[in-house]
Amino acid sequence: MQLATPHTFHIPVMGLAFSIDSPLKVARYGISSVLSLSDDTLLEQVRAHYSQQYKKPFVPISVKEEDYRAKRITAYLNLVDELVKQQVSEMKEQDFTAGTELTKYFEMLPDNTPLKEQYREMQLVTEPAWRAHLQAQLRDAVVPGSIDVNIMTKLDKTNYGPDGEPLPAEYADAMAAVRGFAQSTVSSSVIFSAGMNMRLYGYMDQFPAFSPDAEGRFSKQIIIKVSDYRSAMVQGKILAKKGLWVSEFRIESGLNCGGHAFATDGYLIGPILEEFKQNREALKKELYSIFSAALATKGLHVPLDIPVQKVTVQGGIGTHQEHTYLMENYGVDATGWGTPFLLVPEASTVDEPTLQQLSAAKAEDLYLSPISPLGVPFNALRDTSGELLKKERADKGKPGSPCIKKHLVSNTEFTTEPICTASRKYQRRKLEQLQAQQLDKITYLMEEAKVLAKECLCDGLANSALHLFGIGKKAASKAVTICPGPNLAYFSGIFKLQEMVDHIYGRFNALNDTYRPHMFINELKMYVSYWKNKKSEQLENLTDKQFKYLQSFWDNLQMGIQYYKEQLPLIYKNELEKQVLMLDELLEAEDQLWLARLQGLAITK
Repeated sequence: MQLATPHTFHIPVMGLAFSIDSPLKVARYGISSVLSLSDDTLLEQVRAHYSQQYKKPFVPISVKEEDYRAKRITAYLNLVDELVKQQVSEMKEQDFTAGTELTKYFEMLPDNTPLKEQYREMQLVTEPAWRAHLQAQLRDAVVPGSIDVNIMTKLDKTNYGPDGEPLPAEYADAMAAVRGFAQSTVSSSVIFSAGMNMRLYGYMDQFPAFSPDAEGRFSKQIIIKVSDYRSAMVQGKILAKKGLWVSEFRIESGLNCGGHAFATDGYLIGPILEEFKQNREALKKELYSIFSAALATKGLHVPLDIPVQKVTVQGGIGTHQEHTYLMENYGVDATGWGTPFLLVPEASTVDEPTLQQLSAAKAEDLYLSPISPLGVPFNALRDTSGELLKKERADKGKPGSPCIKKHLVSNTEFTTEPICTASRKYQRRKLEQLQAQQLDKITYLMEEAKVLAKECLCDGLANSALHLFGIGKKAASKAVTICPGPNLAYFSGIFKLQEMVDHIYGRFNALNDTYRPHMFINELKMYVSYWKNKKSEQLENLTDKQFKYLQSFWDNLQMGIQYYKEQLPLIYKNELEKQVLMLDELLEAEDQLWLARLQGLAITK
């Protein structure tokens, strides 16, 4: 069982490659991080790299092997688990002197923790025997961060055998990923993101690792990434009915995040957190009742005490003040910091050219893009090598990408077996279809742009690791796509791990000189812009359903603004000037919503 880590933040999953080996970089310092299980080919390549680096035996797992995807995931996680344990063991043997990893471990801890106080006490002791005794206690207290994994539940494509026939459901991508995680040695959590997958949830109770032992502990825990309280309640109940306990609800801003953006219906992060705060205990008790009944029905041990159920939040957090406010006001157990760690080579895996682009990026370089083949808005950086390669192919009359990995296949418009909308196969056929429709020039160009916007994320989000590790003969020519959140605009430069950790805990300032509104305001602006764009898209042929959606979205934004007005004294305690400035920003957003609503929508209906 993974012991509680000492830090009050974690590093969420970032793309495919960017946090693929983060546990090997930060876990020994007690920092938890999340790696993606989507790309088993990348996991196998990185396993080969680190096996060589650490002189561990490496036996390749071929795609011709039965259940190769699950086996690759298990093998990679087992290697990471072994190496992290080795790192921690070696670190504990080090001296408490300047520059050692052991000293770095304790220096990076939050200031207001008993362990940090114990470390400070040891530094003041001069008597050798007592100092050695305190140092021994500190070494015993060292706990690594959790090696957590992420599975996008909807990326669960059917796989096929050598005979071309579909394999059984348990060999689908997400199902195999769960199996690979469950059979590994890591004692950590799986994070489910991007919505529900009933087939996947129904499969998990086959693995004892997700059930409590006689002492009520779990060797493998479940975390659900949610965008609102209702989602937490619904998914929590579904899992509880199967005897599965959600150990953490990880709340993420719908738009103010990296990667895919799943906008709520105008619900802002502040009111969402307030709803969790008000209902958290009641939800936990209700889920425990359902969970206990399910375990009893199966004849499994029922924990006498309600298991721990954490609530954390991530998406757009950028200051120590925000981190502290979220923890103190809403009682969250930790916060997630993703995008800023893309600028920390000691924590993430970003190739040098892309790292330089990130470090110099301004607000206008970051946008909510249409590039994802899944048809979901995707936070991205402009002018990456991936974007340039996409344009180059289109300009040469060869649009689309070779679809090798097929993780994002979903379209059956032209084929029986799903294909990817970023693939050459799809884009060639779609453009031929558009040309045959004899559309006017403007309409055709608009529709063509929608087709050509799609980008190969399977390769783009994985290639950074190939660059850095020199994997493959053509690694240097492979294009990179990266998915930072808009929060990147306020960080410039490249940072050391300790600097970014110190920034989170208020001991260092990593922000640039760009004026940065509160995270609540940044998210609100994104939602106002999102609503205005939706209204513009739908206004010409507005249906009753669309009107109700836009109205509900608008109402929720207005309620969110009112909530923030009431929270101002708590958001900025004893800082009247900042309260006034944030109030002005709220009033401006409110005016924009009213003006946009009056420009056509109210008149139309």
